[in-house]
Amino acid sequence: MEEEKMEAEDPNHNNWERRPESPPELPAPPEPAAPCRRRCDSSGGRALLGISGSTSKFLMNVITVDDYRSTYWPKLESAIDQLLTQSPGDYIPISYEQIYSCVYKCVCQQHSEQMYSDLMRKIACHLERVSQDLQVSSPAHYIEKFNLALGQYMGALQSIVPLFIYMNKFYIETKLNRDLKDDLIQLFTDHVADKHIYSLMPLLIEAQSTPFQVTPSTMASIVKGLHTLRPEWVQLAPTLFSKFIPNILPPAMESELQDYAAQDIKLQQELMQNGFARGDQSRKRAGDELAYNGASSCGSSQGYR
Repeated sequence: MEEEKMEAEDPNHNNWERRPESPPELPAPPEPAAPCRRRCDSSGGRALLGISGSTSKFLMNVITVDDYRSTYWPKLESAIDQLLTQSPGDYIPISYEQIYSCVYKCVCQQHSEQMYSDLMRKIACHLERVSQDLQVSSPAHYIEKFNLALGQYMGALQSIVPLFIYMNKFYIETKLNRDLKDDLIQLFTDHVADKHIYSLMPLLIEAQSTPFQVTPSTMASIVKGLHTLRPEWVQLAPTLFSKFIPNILPPAMESELQDYAAQDIKLQQELMQNGFARGDQSRKRAGDELAYNGASSCGSSQGYR
């Protein structure tokens, strides 16, 4: 009966159209927003709203703990599963309006604490499986698999956080003085990155010393992601982080410029040995060549080693 009730309240529950990864800004659910928000802001009951029990039932059907467990949370859990496991760029057949409405109703019916606990436990269990999968990965695929896991998770947060915006606003920010996105990023740090950083970092340093062992885009994605998760990890490999994040290293000294120039020459030689020719130089004027070399040296002198 509860399932039929929710379908009647949500005429768009069968609208399973293709949507972008980040759900659009949705209209307010059908319940009157002002009384519900007042209730979410307070910890009191109907007396604080100044309405009778019958009026309260009219405004919103009561959601019991059993209702939450048997009907509402399963819908949320199914959507979270799909969002966490989708590949980047994929579209999944869930109704964002329906999920958004579920969260809204549960918050207004004082189920925020339980819903937050369930959400964190659900995602933590998922990340434990991700970590275990990485542990059995071969070194040859370790970097790519970590990059995929990190990118997939961060992509999922772009949808999960907006869907739980009411819980974030009226429970996490108000009562816990935290933010949902920060909490979910911390989960990845605790359950995945912390457990793998000392296996991952030597592989990244080795890959950086061997051009094109790992694609530059993958290296940039992982290094920037690690810096987002925990900025102090820069101290593990400052030179590596400085190649992808500005102002990691102190400004270069004039006495170091010759060393940087020598590193540039070595890199150009390695590129040519790997089949990356500098292209047709016949159209370049002598002044252009000098300007190019000067710009290259200057760029290297600003902390990119």
